[in-house]
Amino acid sequence: MEDSCIKAFHELKSKRNVNAVICRLSDNLDAVIPDFKGNLTHDELLKALPATETRFVVYDLVFATADGTRENKIVLISWCPESAKVEQRVAHSTTRNTVRNLLDGVQVYVQATVLSDVEYDELVSRTS
Repeated sequence: MEDSCIKAFHELKSKRNVNAVICRLSDNLDAVIPDFKGNLTHDELLKALPATETRFVVYDLVFATADGTRENKIVLISWCPESAKVEQRVAHSTTRNTVRNLLDGVQVYVQATVLSDVEYDELVSRTS
């Protein structure tokens, strides 16, 4: 995983001036490189997930608890759609644990293969 991905994650975690960091595999599948860093609504996040390529997404999920308290949780989404090429899915799955270990501070981890896995309500349900 490139240092720029880790730096972007730390910026999200500490400064909270961005709410989404998206990283992808390099063209030769041997490194995780930055793809996007910025602010996205949840709908924009869903649209940013390609149907035929894998991604690692760190997202600052904002939600209300049952008692109405506002909370934030840092979510790591391992996006691996079934329509991605086999070699990309294999490289993604072998890189997944390394990414998880490098991103200290992730509070929720989600493996997703379809958009319904990362719908807002689904993510919120995984925070408890």
